[in-house]
Amino acid sequence: MNQFDIGLEKNAANYAPLSPLGFMERAASVYPDRLAIVHGALRVTWRQAYERARRLASALSGKGVGQGDTVAVMLPNTPPMVDAHFGVPMTGAVLNTLNTRLDAESIAFMLDHGQASLVIVDREFSGVMRDALAHLGREIPVIDVDDALYDGLGERIGSIEYEEFLASGSPDFSWSPPADEWNAIGLNYTSGTTGNPKGVVVHHRGAYLNAVSNVMVWSLPRHPVYLWTLPMFHCNGWCFPWTVAAQAGVNVCLRRVEAGAIWDAIREHGVTHYCGAPIVHTLILNAPADMRAGISHKVSAMVAGAAPPASMIEGMEELGFDLTHVYGLTEVYGPAVVCDKQAEWASLDIGERARLNARQGVRYNLQEAVSVLDPATMQPVPADGETMGEIMFRGNITMKGYLKNEKATQEAFAGGWFHSGDLGVIHPDGYIKIKDRSKDIIISGGENISSIEVEDVLYRHPAVMAAAVVAMPHERWGETPCAFIELKPGATLTEQELMAHCKLHLAGFKVPRAILFADLPKTSTGKIQKFELRQKAGSVKAIDV
Repeated sequence: MNQFDIGLEKNAANYAPLSPLGFMERAASVYPDRLAIVHGALRVTWRQAYERARRLASALSGKGVGQGDTVAVMLPNTPPMVDAHFGVPMTGAVLNTLNTRLDAESIAFMLDHGQASLVIVDREFSGVMRDALAHLGREIPVIDVDDALYDGLGERIGSIEYEEFLASGSPDFSWSPPADEWNAIGLNYTSGTTGNPKGVVVHHRGAYLNAVSNVMVWSLPRHPVYLWTLPMFHCNGWCFPWTVAAQAGVNVCLRRVEAGAIWDAIREHGVTHYCGAPIVHTLILNAPADMRAGISHKVSAMVAGAAPPASMIEGMEELGFDLTHVYGLTEVYGPAVVCDKQAEWASLDIGERARLNARQGVRYNLQEAVSVLDPATMQPVPADGETMGEIMFRGNITMKGYLKNEKATQEAFAGGWFHSGDLGVIHPDGYIKIKDRSKDIIISGGENISSIEVEDVLYRHPAVMAAAVVAMPHERWGETPCAFIELKPGATLTEQELMAHCKLHLAGFKVPRAILFADLPKTSTGKIQKFELRQKAGSVKAIDV
């Protein structure tokens, strides 16, 4: 022990664990009457938002939910989802946000694997949740959300409605930050490269630091008006529920991502910021001119999932929107790399600016390191923009690991870095760029699709002898699955019949948009040569399913 340690230990006066939960408490204390949440006719101030979160925590505690438990939620971007990002971890429990686009079998796996103690579900998704619980084979308490803006079908499957449940809790519920900032705050499932998804466990410290990093990389001002086009179920909305609270901004909820609703919200509420996959920006750009009329203020947008093309950058600029390109994975809390714009880029032509902005960029402010390494030697590749290696992360904005999957966790952290599985290069100026995906993940509309999962379903059809799934370009979704099928001798099968088979076992966005029947190219050892199939898929036209 050296002189700077003797008698200078951590204590309550000089140390507190980092947690994003304190952002809401501060917003409620400093800006109690400022608007926090907008949803239809509903207006919630920060004082009221804090009360809602504490009521939820109190009501959950009354159900026995506490430290180490999992609370699963299947919700669109509505006020209960904002509540959950604070109220659930206030109890010490872990928030598991479920992808609302998934099928019952996948949801059942997640509920079982994560040992969910309670489920909060919007009525729109009660049917698939009911089926998932039937698959699960055990009772889990269900809280129904009956959103006034939902005008479709869907029965209640729980014992109590959400607002009634909230009313049963105390707005003065006493909570405290976790004793250890390493404690889990969220459980997010990612498709990975196998049929069963992996449970990514994230901690309070990482959530806090990435929420703050969002402020820094985006120069996010005090009191932003943030539109929820990005699903909050996806990487906890890239940590923006906590980021918006840190800046005492406004959460403008959006139940459905539709062009008219987006433009109406921007116009009516003065939206200043939003995030989304390329499909969201394309939707905004392609809206009719009369729908886009009446916007005179600056809007800042984040895009991730694919590099923004020149046409998107140019179109956004014409609208007066400022586009920022980010990159990340569920394992690093969403975006952890940003294509920071240099001042001199502004004078370049649109083509050159698009080329520079298409790169993934540099590390987030509070992420220790991002690099492109040779996975065999774990040494950095030359910064020449040509030599490929694997993009790797290291630092506080990196997951704890995969739930109940020690082998996958060790593999992901081999050599003291998180292996992203993305192959890329690093340019002389230090900016990285993805070149290929080493694990055949298909990113469709911002959602990960495992080619192996789709292939497994295809192989279940009795007429299929061999199947391979690769990404194909899609004008709207960026890329979608394309299946190549080799039939058993004498078997007959149509594209429509096989698609119908897939629809029985897969969520809609995972169903191949094109199926081609042919002898599959194979190596001498029988391995299917997917690189040849990717080339063929580049000229295939997708069909609606």
